[in-house]
Amino acid sequence: MPFDFDSATRRKLGYKLIDHIDAYYSSLPDRPVQLPAEQRTYGPLDDPMPEDGADPLTVLDEIWREMVDQGFHVPAANYFGLMNPTPTYMGFLGEALVAGLNPQLATLARSQLASKIEVETLRWIGERVGWPGAFNGTFTSGGNEANFSGLAMALARKFPGAIEDGIATIGAQPVAIDADLRAGRKPFCVVATAGTTSSGIIDDLPAIAEICQRYKLWLHVDGAYGASLIFSGKHRHLIRGIEQADSITIDPHKWLAVPFAAGVILTSHPEILERAFAVYAPYMPKAVDAVLPDNSKISAQWTRRMNAMKLWLTLKVHGRKAYEEHIDRQMNLARGFADWVGRSEQFELSAPVAVPILNLRLKGVTDPKQRAALHNALVDEITRDGRRWISETIVNGESVIRVMVVSYLTEERHITALQEAMVAAAADIQLSAVSPRAKT
Repeated sequence: MPFDFDSATRRKLGYKLIDHIDAYYSSLPDRPVQLPAEQRTYGPLDDPMPEDGADPLTVLDEIWREMVDQGFHVPAANYFGLMNPTPTYMGFLGEALVAGLNPQLATLARSQLASKIEVETLRWIGERVGWPGAFNGTFTSGGNEANFSGLAMALARKFPGAIEDGIATIGAQPVAIDADLRAGRKPFCVVATAGTTSSGIIDDLPAIAEICQRYKLWLHVDGAYGASLIFSGKHRHLIRGIEQADSITIDPHKWLAVPFAAGVILTSHPEILERAFAVYAPYMPKAVDAVLPDNSKISAQWTRRMNAMKLWLTLKVHGRKAYEEHIDRQMNLARGFADWVGRSEQFELSAPVAVPILNLRLKGVTDPKQRAALHNALVDEITRDGRRWISETIVNGESVIRVMVVSYLTEERHITALQEAMVAAAADIQLSAVSPRAKT
């Protein structure tokens, strides 16, 4: 079958997909997160590679049905898991637009408007940080690449020769500043966190910034989740001091609710960004009299899709105030949940609530191994029917139950239903733990 469908086939496939997506979005407030435990499978698929292909409408309908019927639905309102949001609909449309046009952002000469939109989106984000002078950045595949980029810039500033000669030439080791300076080691960067994955804790950014300034160290803030608080006037104080960072990671595909993948690295030292990543390549097209930088000179990626479009479209349609309301609403839901935990006979908070991530534990269980076993049993019980999803994790070396308000579709009724399920599960597992049958 040729790749070039006629117009009628393209339109039929496109309308079919939009109908499927529309029905899916309508189902998300009450859709189970996954299949019940007894129906889940984890084995590989073993179909042979197709030689001749098949009817495209049939294939599209079949894969849609299988993905929905057998999938794990991160966008569902009852997903209280990791930092994976319900994508905005404009974000989905932006992804479809970019996939169809397929702009290549390596050089300005080949991307023009696409690069301008990315630079504008980065400017919008950077202005919310509050840097007094120039800044620059680039979109990345996610937090890992953005954090790597921050460290690469710190190296480029402290050890310019390492870009060409390699890191091994600097002879550096991980350091503890004072003692290691005396030992002749070479500190160059401190990484602070704004919103840890497990508990949402935010480091004391002003205090860390003061240390970095005193020792002339690069400060990188991993704000993949929490740095999105720059979009909130009400809660901005939680990341006070972020404007003193030399570089910042933000993942719009977390709190800003756009589809994967969209990370951002920003820096208040735009000249270092190019020093760290620029590589001369004579085959790359040049834009005459270009003012904007080529992305290949400020990014670890060369062939790169237009990850800015989904956030740009969401902001153009909904505006920053929509994010202000989104963040405030989730903060309020989390605080209400924390108040419920404070009144609970079964649960207690094990860490303060900084952002919409709660760490809680069962009351009256002091043995760490028993607590971990009970927490995992409780999570298994709650997620067994597939309706909702929470998790167990380790914070400060201890097992905790982790609940996160991550979907903009989550309402009080979803929270209440989860709390009822938690109370029932706690009663079941604690009864099982002391029953004679459980001890045999």
